Amino acid sequence: MDYHSDRFQDFSLMVYKKNKLVALLPANKDGTVVYSHQGLTYGGLVHSKELKTTEYVECFVSVLKFLRQNSIENLLIKELPFIYLENQTNNPLMYVCFKAKANLERTDLHSVAETKNFKLSSSRKEGFKRGLKHNLKIVESETFEQFWKEILIPNLQTKHGVKPVHSLEEITLLKSRFKNNIRQFNVYHNDKIVGGTTIFETKNIAHCQYISGNADKNELGSLDFLHTYLIKEVFSNKTYFDFGTSNINKGEHINQGLDFWKSGFGARSIPQSFYNIETKNFKLLKDVFI
Repeated sequence: MDYHSDRFQDFSLMVYKKNKLVALLPANKDGTVVYSHQGLTYGGLVHSKELKTTEYVECFVSVLKFLRQNSIENLLIKELPFIYLENQTNNPLMYVCFKAKANLERTDLHSVAETKNFKLSSSRKEGFKRGLKHNLKIVESETFEQFWKEILIPNLQTKHGVKPVHSLEEITLLKSRFKNNIRQFNVYHNDKIVGGTTIFETKNIAHCQYISGNADKNELGSLDFLHTYLIKEVFSNKTYFDFGTSNINKGEHINQGLDFWKSGFGARSIPQSFYNIETKNFKLLKDVFI
């Protein structure tokens, strides 16, 4: 996570049991608050599937107690959506938050399609057909420069007045470290780039980190054409295709048009919750097991 160390004061923790590392908490600090890292899409304790529930609770007690001893008043932790558990069923986070009297700060909704049950809506089918009609071409690119400079940055600036979370230099650095897990797919019309998607790939999931098309995307059907191809051909062996969230205004609202577009690929909503725990409440977790 050092690639964005200039933006966050790292406060990541390692939890040991009898000199053996059993869990990690990627985190950053801001004043008297520690966040389950703000520079990462997902959060929570990182641990092996062998970790027992008793050990998980012990880890959490240790984390909260350590934070309290170091003048940290609150831990803001975000849930790992269940599809990313990768065959791991033990996930007591919500119970721990309940016992520690955590406040639910926010809930986002991820639009997720099951690749085996993939079905296009009539509007997405029409978009795909427009892509065929206009002879669109899809290319996997080893670089991000064209998509970033010609599509993504201009679109985000025009529509939202913001920049991509990752700069071109940062996404390029990440690609160099995770060559097989970060992939860029561009779509072209008459040899001109008209859209693209940046995929973060895990064992069972293809996650869209960035999706963007030019002003002609509806007329050309470029994004419909691209994502139909990705789900049917490139990532058909994955269990899920995650389009990411459509939440805006800190989760308070959903971009209805964007959510409608994603649902046209058979995507449905799964939650990701964010909790605020007072570190002094580590004491409330000590009587869990009787």
